Amino acid sequence: MNKDPQPPQWATAFLRWYCRPRLLEDLEGDLYEYFVRNVSRKGLRYARLVYWLDVIKFLRPYTIRKIEPLTFLTHFMMIGSYFKTSRRNLVRNKLFSFINVVGLAVSMSVGLLVISIVNDLRSYDDFHEKKDRIFRVLTHHQNDGQAPTDLASSSIRTAQRLAGDVPGVENFTILRNGFSGDAKVGQNTFPLEGTWADQSFFKVFTFPLLAGDPATALQAPYSLVLTEKTAERLFGSTQVLGQTVRFDTLEYQITGIARDIPHLSHIHFDALLSFASADATMGKKQDGFYNWDNVWSNYTYITLSKNGSTAGVQRALNQISKEENKALLHKKVTLSLQPLKDIALGRKLSNNMGPRMEPVTLWILGGLAFVIILSACFNYTNLSVARSLRRSREVGVRKIIGARRSHVLGQFMTEAVLISFLALVFSFGLYLLLRREFLALDPHIPEIFTLDLSVRSVLSFIALAVITGFVAGFLPAVFFSKINALSAMKDASGLRIFKHIGLRRVLIVAQYTLSLVFIATTLVGYSQYKGFLNFDLGFTTENILNIKLNGTDAATLKKELSEIPGVTQIAHSSMVSSLGSMYGFDVKYRPSNASPGDSALVWVNTVDENYLPIHQHKLISGSNFTLRPEKGKESEVIVNQQVLKRFNIGGRDPQKALGHVLSVDGRDLTIIGVMKDFHYGTVENKIEPVMFRYSKSEPWGYLNLQMASTDLESTMAKIESAWKQFDKVHPLKANFYDDQIENAYSQFSMMVKVIGFLAFLAICIASLGLFGMVVFTTETKLKEISIRKVLGASEPGLIYLLCRGFIALLAVAALIALPATYLLFDKVLLTRFAYHQPIGIPEMLAGALIVMLLALVMIGSQTARAARSNPAKVLKSE
Repeated sequence: MNKDPQPPQWATAFLRWYCRPRLLEDLEGDLYEYFVRNVSRKGLRYARLVYWLDVIKFLRPYTIRKIEPLTFLTHFMMIGSYFKTSRRNLVRNKLFSFINVVGLAVSMSVGLLVISIVNDLRSYDDFHEKKDRIFRVLTHHQNDGQAPTDLASSSIRTAQRLAGDVPGVENFTILRNGFSGDAKVGQNTFPLEGTWADQSFFKVFTFPLLAGDPATALQAPYSLVLTEKTAERLFGSTQVLGQTVRFDTLEYQITGIARDIPHLSHIHFDALLSFASADATMGKKQDGFYNWDNVWSNYTYITLSKNGSTAGVQRALNQISKEENKALLHKKVTLSLQPLKDIALGRKLSNNMGPRMEPVTLWILGGLAFVIILSACFNYTNLSVARSLRRSREVGVRKIIGARRSHVLGQFMTEAVLISFLALVFSFGLYLLLRREFLALDPHIPEIFTLDLSVRSVLSFIALAVITGFVAGFLPAVFFSKINALSAMKDASGLRIFKHIGLRRVLIVAQYTLSLVFIATTLVGYSQYKGFLNFDLGFTTENILNIKLNGTDAATLKKELSEIPGVTQIAHSSMVSSLGSMYGFDVKYRPSNASPGDSALVWVNTVDENYLPIHQHKLISGSNFTLRPEKGKESEVIVNQQVLKRFNIGGRDPQKALGHVLSVDGRDLTIIGVMKDFHYGTVENKIEPVMFRYSKSEPWGYLNLQMASTDLESTMAKIESAWKQFDKVHPLKANFYDDQIENAYSQFSMMVKVIGFLAFLAICIASLGLFGMVVFTTETKLKEISIRKVLGASEPGLIYLLCRGFIALLAVAALIALPATYLLFDKVLLTRFAYHQPIGIPEMLAGALIVMLLALVMIGSQTARAARSNPAKVLKSE
C-alpha cells in the first residue's frame, strides 16, 4: 500500500474530467512532480493548495475537451431517464413523497422569507450613484471612568474640519435632525417634519430634483426643498417653485422639488431645509452649537475620491481627533468611517438614522431557517435510507446492466432536486401567506421592509431549491452509489456513521433535539418577556396616560383636562422614562474651591412638582419640588442614589448629600432631594445616574394624567374633545404607560413569536418524519408481529416492543436539548440584559412533555394498529 502523500483526489478527478485525453497524461505527470517537490519544500498543506490552484489555472480553452455529439446525446438521454425514473418513484411511493414534499415546502417557505429580508436589507441605498464611495462619519464619545458610547451622529466641528484639505475626500455633507413645526400656507396649517442639509447634499446623495438646481437649492438661508408628496399635501400641486412656506415668524422659499424618497433608503424626509437656516436660527443662540463634543444631533457623510483610500481618510480623522481633544477635560471624542451599505445592516449605534438590523439578528434568522430546512432534509434522508432494501435491488439491477457509480449518484440527486422543485411550488404559496403575516407582525416592520419580488429574489429562490435538493439527496445518493451488484439483494439498511449507532437514529435524535430547543426557547423567552413587562421599575406606571404636547401650551391644556371626571392628577415631564429614549448632560461636581471638579454623563428628565407623587418615586431624603412662578430661575435638582455613588457626594449618605451643588448645562443646581434608584432606561441597561430638573411649563414634552375612571371610553372622548379645542392641526397622541412599556419590548415579543412559529414548524416536520418512520417500521415488521401473536404475545407487549426504540430516541433528544437551551439563555442570550428573570424549570420541561405526548400519540396509534392486525391474513402466503 502506497503511503506517500498524494494530491487531492477531487482536484485530480476535476482535471481528468475537463482535460483533453492527449494532454492529460503529460499535464497530470507534471503537476504531480510539482506536488512532490512542494511537499518536500513547503509541506503537505501548501502542496495541496498549490495543486488545486494549478488544476484551476490550466482550465483554458486549449485544455478543455471537445463535446462529442454522441456523448452529449447520451448524457441528455440519461438525464431524461433520471427524471422519468424519479417521477415513477414519486408516484409509486405516495405517502413518503407527500411527507418529503410537504416537509420541504414548509421549511423552504421560511427560507424564502429570510431571503426576501436579506435582499431588502442589501438593497438599501442602492439607488445612489456613488453608493460604493459614500461613508458616514461615526463618533466614539467617552467620559473618564465610563464606557465609550458609539454614535451615528457627529459634531458640526467635524464637518468644518473636513472642509479643509483632507486627502481622499471628494465631497462631504452635514445633516441635522429634529426640525418639526407647523407649515402655514395661506390660511391652512400642516404639521411638517424635516431635516437640515447643507448645499453639498445633492453632490453626495442621488435624490433627483423634478424642479430646481441641485447645486444651489440648499445654498441660501431659509431655502426649502419639498418632496412630491409633501408639495401635493401643502399646495395640491408640484409646480410650486419660488413660493413660500411660513414657520412661526420665518418665511422659507421653495427652491426645489425632489422625487419621493425610495422606500429602501435610510434617509427619509418630508422637507430639506438649508443648513444655513440652522446656522442663522440656532448657531448664535445655543451655547456650544459648534463645539467639538456636541455630537448628538448632526450627521456627517463623505464621498471618497476615486483614488482615495479609507485608510488615508481614517489617519486624517485620527489627527483631527487628537488636535481637538486637547481642549476637552475628562472626556475624548474619536471618529471612524462606516460604509453606506453597512448602515441598514450594521451594528447598534446610538442616535442612528433610519431602519437598521444587526447582522447577528440576520445570522440568527438565517440559522433558524437553515435548521428548519435541515430538519426536512433529515426526513428525506431517513425515509430514503429506510427504504434501502427496495431501492438497493433497483441499484443492483442498474449496476449489472452497466451503470456506473456516477449514474447512480445522478439518479438519486435528480430525484432529490425534483422533489425540491415540487416543494418550491408549494412553498411559494406558503411564502405569500408568511409574507403578509410577517409584515403585520409589528407596525414598524412595513417601514423597514417591502419584501417585493425581484429578479434577484426569484433567482435566489431557485438557487435555494437546488441547494436544498442537493443537501437532502447527498447522503442517500452516496449511500446507494456504494452498493455493489453482489450485495444488492441484501438489506442495506444497517448503514452506520459511528460504531453501533444507526444513521436513522442519529437523524431522529437531531430532529427532535432541534424541535425541543425551539419550543423550550419559545417558552423561556415568553416567560422572560412577561417578566420584563411586570418588572419592578422603581416607580408606578399603572393607570397613567401620557399625552404628547406637540407644542401645545401645557398650562392651559392642563387646566382644561383637570376638570374632566376620571382625571385625578396631572404632571408634566420632558420625556417618558423606561422606554429606551435617553437624554443627558455632562454634569460637574465641585466638592471644594480647590478642586477643578469631576465630570460625568447624567441622564435627565425635566418634571414639575406633581411628577414624583403621580409616579410614586420614593424620596430617601430631602423634599419634592415646590410650586414656583412660571419664570422663576431654576435652582434645584433631585438625584438618584447612583449620582451620589458616581461623585461620592456626602460620602454617599443621602442626608449629607442635601445642599451640595452640581453644575448642569452652565447652571449651578442645589440637591434638595435624593430618590431611590429606578430604571430610567430599559432592563437591558444597568441603573445609572439620573436627575430630575424642575420646569413648570415646557412646550415640547408630555402631560402625565393619573386616571381613575369607570368609563374609560367616555373619559378618552372628553380628553380628545378638550385637545381639539387647543390644537386642530395635530392629532391627539395619548398612550397608557403600560402599553408604551409593552411596545418598548415589542422587538423581543416579535422574536418570541417568530421562534414560536419556527418551533411549531420544526415539530410538525419532525413529526411528519417520525410518522413516516413508524409507518415504514410497522409495515416491515408485520410478519414478526404476526408470529409473536401466534406464539402468545399480548397487544400491550407488542406495542411496547415497537415503541421502546422511538421513546428512547426522544429521551436522548430531551437530555441533549434541555441543558443546551439552558446554557444558551444563561450564557448567551440573557447576558445582554442587566436584569432578567431566573430560568424556570417548568418552562424547560413543558416543551419536552408536549413533544413527548404528541410523539407517543402518533407512535402508539400506528403500533396499536399493527399489533391488532390478523396473523392469518399476514402469514397466509408463507
